[in-house]
Amino acid sequence: MRKHVAGNPIVKDKGLTDPHIVIHEDRAYLFATHDFSQENNGFLMKDWWVWSSRDMVNWEHESTLRPEDTYLRKPFDDCWATFGVFRNGKCYWYFSAGPNDIGVVVADSAAGPWKDPLGKALLPAGLTTTDQRDPDVFFDDDGTAYLVFGTFDYFLVRLNDDMISLAEKPHPIALDRNFGPYGEGKTDDKPSLHKRNGIYYLSWSSYYAMSDNVYGPYTFKGSVIAPEGVAPELRNIPTATYGKDATIWHDRHGNFFTWHNQWYYTCNDKSLPGRTDFFRDAFLSHVHYRDNGEMAPIQLNELGVGHYDASQGRIEAEDYFNAVNANKRQCPEGGFEIRDIRQGSCLVYPNVMNLPGDSLVSFRVACENPAGATIEVRANREQGPVLGRCQVPCTGGWTSYQTVECQLRNKPEKIDIYLVFDGQGDELLRLDWLSFGSRPVD
Repeated sequence: MRKHVAGNPIVKDKGLTDPHIVIHEDRAYLFATHDFSQENNGFLMKDWWVWSSRDMVNWEHESTLRPEDTYLRKPFDDCWATFGVFRNGKCYWYFSAGPNDIGVVVADSAAGPWKDPLGKALLPAGLTTTDQRDPDVFFDDDGTAYLVFGTFDYFLVRLNDDMISLAEKPHPIALDRNFGPYGEGKTDDKPSLHKRNGIYYLSWSSYYAMSDNVYGPYTFKGSVIAPEGVAPELRNIPTATYGKDATIWHDRHGNFFTWHNQWYYTCNDKSLPGRTDFFRDAFLSHVHYRDNGEMAPIQLNELGVGHYDASQGRIEAEDYFNAVNANKRQCPEGGFEIRDIRQGSCLVYPNVMNLPGDSLVSFRVACENPAGATIEVRANREQGPVLGRCQVPCTGGWTSYQTVECQLRNKPEKIDIYLVFDGQGDELLRLDWLSFGSRPVD
């Protein structure tokens, strides 16, 4: 397998684009299209890709789907957006054959080999009033599988248990406001569905709407991308296709997914040097939900997810890679914090780089527990060596915050940081952020 170590872009200089990620057996699988060349003068995509990762930093190429292995039976330059899922002990991979048809192939694993079980399109041209393209599959809590698709107008259809046939006619999805990167009255391509706390989220590019019913109607909420959340070096958007109206919201194909009690958004990006409308990258970011269920604006930067830079200031506690017995909520001081921390809770921040030797670690905390609590900083695993213990006093209440710090004993090397909490009571403390610094001079 080809390997690649990444922040953002996920896989650099390869033309990996239109990313869609699903989690299977504790591994992230990225189904993507492939911008063929940096010299492309238009959309040229000759195949589809699967990549995978255990940590969303180190990525391996799993397989390539060629149009010759589908009902197309010949080379094809419009291998458009795609999405894969795992069910029935197999992997089902849905793909856009250009703007008109959606097909499906199946294999025993994401490594292939792939077979076309139908010999024809699953959703052929003319089936609905929209283009049959940009598939996304959603599993509801009861296991029902739905396929959502369309361009500017979206349709939802329930799949049979075999995952290769339709259980009903496609339903148009009702949306109370059509808005997207082109302005009022028009949404975008690439719809996606996910669910959290009983709420269905319909997204198109970086925009989204919410509903209590999978078929809708959906209430428009806005975009998860805001200018202030995009790093300055990522604001250079090519203008070849969209001209002077090109914005940071254009061409953000992607999806939302959850792993280890954390939510993520993956999308296209074309802001880095050498990128164009037709040779793009794939990015990842954390997603945080406000207490009312709406999504807060994300952070798009080159650091990405799955690793942390101790030299770049504080690390927001909610940007963990894994959380055990802990939950994210809005913080009275702004942003988000980790709550419901108790004896045995654990937060994981792997691949912390640029960590000074014998670092000073600081925590922003609130604590109403009269006995206080202890934060153990451990290396590389939950039961790993203790680098330091930080005592957290009662700060006077859950909305009264203090910064506490302690000295670590660590080498100046990249470390997986595990925060393990100790104390008595139903809730020990609330954590807003942490940071690492050099040992103070005596």
